[in-house]
Amino acid sequence: MLPSWQEMVPVLILLIVIFGARKLPEIGSGLGKGIKEFKKSMKDIEKDDTEEKKDETAHKAEPIEAEVEKEDNKKDN
Repeated sequence: MLPSWQEMVPVLILLIVIFGARKLPEIGSGLGKGIKEFKKSMKDIEKDDTEEKKDETAHKAEPIEAEVEKEDNKKDN
């Protein structure tokens, strides 16, 4: 639930008093960049996890195929 404007006004006044009006855009910009980088990192981690799962599945299938080929070779001999 978002705070109402009545709650935001005192917070904004306090921020202006503490940091000054000139610093607030810099702080907001830095915060936005940090959030963007965090989201990007989370997407990269999720992408890596799905690729690892695909690789694990592929590696599990390879030995089974190799065993089938070995059995076929034994039957041919």
